[in-house]
Amino acid sequence: MGELSRRRRVLVLGICCCSLFIVGLDSTIVNLALPAIRAELGASVTELQWTIDAYTLVLASLLMVSGSTADRIGRRRTFQAGLVLFGIGSLLCGVASTVELLIVFRMLQAVGGSMLNPVAMSIITNTFTDPRERAQAIGVWGGVVGLSMAVGPVVGGALVDGVGWRFIFWMNVPVTLLAVVLAALFVPESRSLVPRRMDPVGQVLVVVLLGGLIYGIIEGREAGWTSPLILACFGVTVAALVALVLYEQRREQPLLEPRFFRSAPFSGATLIAVAGFAALSGFLFLNSLYLQSVRGYSALHAGLLTLPMAAMTVVFAPISGWLVGHRGPRLPLAVAGTMLAASGLILSRLTDSTTVVVLAIGYLVFGIGFGMLNAPITNAAVSGMPRAQAGVAAAVASTSRQVGASLGVAIAGTVLSARLVGPLESGFVSAARLFWYLVVGCGLLVLALGLITTGAWARRTAAALKLP
Repeated sequence: MGELSRRRRVLVLGICCCSLFIVGLDSTIVNLALPAIRAELGASVTELQWTIDAYTLVLASLLMVSGSTADRIGRRRTFQAGLVLFGIGSLLCGVASTVELLIVFRMLQAVGGSMLNPVAMSIITNTFTDPRERAQAIGVWGGVVGLSMAVGPVVGGALVDGVGWRFIFWMNVPVTLLAVVLAALFVPESRSLVPRRMDPVGQVLVVVLLGGLIYGIIEGREAGWTSPLILACFGVTVAALVALVLYEQRREQPLLEPRFFRSAPFSGATLIAVAGFAALSGFLFLNSLYLQSVRGYSALHAGLLTLPMAAMTVVFAPISGWLVGHRGPRLPLAVAGTMLAASGLILSRLTDSTTVVVLAIGYLVFGIGFGMLNAPITNAAVSGMPRAQAGVAAAVASTSRQVGASLGVAIAGTVLSARLVGPLESGFVSAARLFWYLVVGCGLLVLALGLITTGAWARRTAAALKLP
């Protein structure tokens, strides 16, 4: 691939950022639409959990294999296929007549989504060959995450209130069609000179591991934690984990290299991503139900109320990136963990009539914590690995984020259902309180891991890691 003009490179960046924007927007908007979906389709709390987790679970399972597939058959081709599948899934979500169909179509959306963000990042990396330009492009890419988060609640609220929740999915269709055409016109095809081998056994084991874990957590309360089905789920999860570690250790090019986890910064970044995104996804899931079902706010009003959280994420994400570049990941992780824990304490005091000022403070503190979190996760994961493995390390960090998102919704919904007495509208506050304490725990875990895995001992474990 020859050197592209600057204008062409900017076009490629814009097309790739478009995919990130619609995927990020989709997750925020769907959380806001949960009460409307519950009302129209008669969905239970468990079914609302699956509406979110069916998407994040499939996404987490396929992110790494989608990246290696793109390296093998072509990044533009895979990117376009992902756009088409995401668009078809969105169209079908918008016509779903039952919550079961909606969940299935969300899974189709996720198959397409898994081909978008990691592949788009590979396209950007190969398009911007100058290190300084590449850093700027990745900075723009990161800013789009905050933008989608900031715009999502307002756009989602306006659509749900104005024309109905189905339009939050239909709006993706013209965007994906336009992106497919623009990718064909302006994005050059590229492949890896030495693509990684496919690992179908490892991929199946990852799906079984994550699927068994999330299914057991979501369905455990209703089926019974000691029922044969749930015990079998957790048994299969453990067996899949053991089999995955043993099998991947013997492969020359494994899907997931177990030896990576000997690096304390890498292992720490993985656990921090799971904890931080579990807190975020659980917060979004419960907060939407609280503002609309308990407080009676419209979807648009609820979206506007969460803007302080999104705004702080937008403001503090670049600050975190600057701090990571100049002082390393320790300080941003310490701030992130402290703020997440503080927000959990504030939100644990919610009542049926908490003032908007207190809500705004809780959202602001949460937004600061989450805004400080993303940059050090990727930095700690990549810096904790040999340079040749940086791409794989970043992919594992992205997968960990989605695993955390799945766990957060699964745990939040299960805690709510298990503790709920009476109707959701009157019993929500006391039932949800335990999860806010779990957010405190997630914050403290981020703080502790941030301090432990960024010191001299942790750096020695990374330096001692020898991989071919």
